[in-house]
Parts: sequence; C-alpha cells; structure tokens
Amino acid sequence: MVARIRRMLILVLAFTVSLCATLWLVHRAKQGIGIAHDHDLSGPQKFHTLPVPRVGGVGIVAGICVAILAFWLRQPAIAASAGLLILCALPAFLCGLTEDLTKSQSPRRRLFFTATSAALAALLMDAVIVRSAIPGLDWALAHPWAAVLITVFVVSGVANSLNIIDGFNGLASMCAVLMLVSVGYVAFQVNDTLIVWLAVAGVGAVLGFFVWNFPAGLIFLGDGGAYFLGFFIAELAVLLLHRNPSVSPMFPLLVCIYPVFETLFSVYRRVMLRKQSAGMPDGIHLHSLIYRRIMRWAVGKQSKRSAARRNSMTSPYLWMLCMTAVVPAMLFWDNTPVLGGFIVLFGLTYTALYWRIVRFKSPRWMVSRR
Repeated sequence: MVARIRRMLILVLAFTVSLCATLWLVHRAKQGIGIAHDHDLSGPQKFHTLPVPRVGGVGIVAGICVAILAFWLRQPAIAASAGLLILCALPAFLCGLTEDLTKSQSPRRRLFFTATSAALAALLMDAVIVRSAIPGLDWALAHPWAAVLITVFVVSGVANSLNIIDGFNGLASMCAVLMLVSVGYVAFQVNDTLIVWLAVAGVGAVLGFFVWNFPAGLIFLGDGGAYFLGFFIAELAVLLLHRNPSVSPMFPLLVCIYPVFETLFSVYRRVMLRKQSAGMPDGIHLHSLIYRRIMRWAVGKQSKRSAARRNSMTSPYLWMLCMTAVVPAMLFWDNTPVLGGFIVLFGLTYTALYWRIVRFKSPRWMVSRR
C-alpha cells in the first residue's frame, strides 16, 4: 500500500511539473517571447494551420527529472541509475531540441546523436540486448561488441520511429503513454523497481504535456521530445529485458511494433515502390491517409477550427491500432510464441488497412456518419 501511494505521488508530481512547465512555454509562445514556432505549414507532413511551438519535450524532461529528484530522498541507489539514464539521453534530446529551435540539424546528425545516447546507455548502464529468440541473431548477440552495435541500432530506430508517427495532435504522446504503461506493468510483475518508477514518471510527464497538445494542439513534441521519448521507451524496454530473464525478448518488439512497423513499411514503400530515398519525407503515412481520406470529410467546414478538429480526430484511430499491440504484450509478456504470433498479426492488419485506405476502400467502421 505504501509503495502504491508513493508511485501515485510520483505520477502526480511528474504530471504537475510537466503541466506547469508546458503551460509556461505555451504562454511565452503566445506572447512571442523566446520560443521558436513551426512556421512551415506547407510540407507534406504538415497538418496544422497556425504556427505552433515545437518544444514540448522540455516540459516532459522537466517532469521526469523532478520526479527522479523526489524519489532520490527515498531510494538514492535507484534514483542514481534513473538520473544516469537521463544523462545518457541528453545528446538525443539536445540535438532534437536544437533542430526545433534552429532548423539546423540534419536527420543524419540527429540519428548520430541518438546513437550516441544509446551507446552511452549500453556502456554505462549495461543496457544491451543479449537475446532475441530470432534464429541467427542470438549468435551475433553472444558477442559483446556485436550486441552493443545491434542495441544502438535498435534504440536509434525506435527513437526515430516515434518521431515519424508524431504527425497529429496527441498521436505520438498517447502512444508513448500506452507503451510506458505496458512496460511499467511488466516491470511490476517481475518486481523491477527501477523500471516501474521510471515508467510511472514518464507516464505522468507525458500526460502533463498531453493536456496542452490534445485536442487544441497548443504545443508540439518537436524532434527533441519525440527523440527523447523514443529513446526513453526503448531503453526501459531493453533494461527490462536485460535485467529479467523471465521477460520474453518478443515483448519489447510487440510493445513498439506500431511506430517500428510504420517506419519499416515507409522505407519499403519509398525505396521499393517509389524508387526514392528512404529519408525522403512524404505525406502518405497511415496517419496521413486517415486524415486525408477519412477525417477530411468528417467535418465539412473549411475553417481553421474545423481543420484543427479533423487533426485531433485522426489520432484515436491510431491509438486503437497501438493498443492492438500493447494489450497482448501486457497479457502474454512471458510467452514468446504467442507474442511472435501477435507481431505477425499486427503486420498483416496494418498492411491490409493501409492498402484498403490507399485504394479508397476504407472500412465502414472508420468512416464518419456525420
């Protein structure tokens, strides 16, 4: 009971700090004081109608850091490990934040600094993938440096994938909450206190941002927030797997499968089907198609207010898709064959849904009756 109350206090503290910090950023942005807005409204992945600050990651990081300071008083050893993880995350977060403020960081540079964060976590915290249940890959993971390189690649990929799905109000942040809840639940089942506390702090901090991001879209995660959250979730999943042999190696993959599959499918679509560079931005991600071919007609008026409403109405469809992965992951976290089956099922479901929408044959349950 005492531990439950403490977790709730950490959740509330992280939420309150993030809520207030993000409100302060929104207020300063409205006054035009020192906060860079995203004035580019014409890109293929731009769906907002007014300039919006892209520094929501600042409030999230602030909420988690204050939560870590709070449980330093109770469990300094755990808080020290948590603080070390945040320090490892700084290269990814600061590079992304610099891009949000200056538009001067290339995708390759952002990936490099995210990889740097992952390498620091591997070397300083032993956050390394050592088993995968994938034939052939486990042989490579048996070699320490190969395991580090594979872990860096995986963590960087997950961080980048969360940035890719950050296209609509509340989409990436609520998916991050669902993933953190799943990781925290399994950590609780295996009594991994560090992961539980960090997941709870993460959920609280992201929800504090979410209040201002959904549905009004007063502030965005930005690259700093998306890369930080992607790194944070990936590292918690890697640490959970590394520290607890009873957790299936398929669990982290199923938890993160929505943004990861979105990224892999986008690379396939660009390179194999459209003969373009894998890094070429486009506007035909699944979330973009749902907006353009379903939600565009859900609210008939062409006003900015209606456009903002359509933006926000898109996200719940993708939250449901994300839940089709995180819920089975929570239920079968120690059953590798079942988790593998759900990974395959998710891929088939995503692909079928995508091709139906892209061919203007959207399922009836997705089409608004308004």
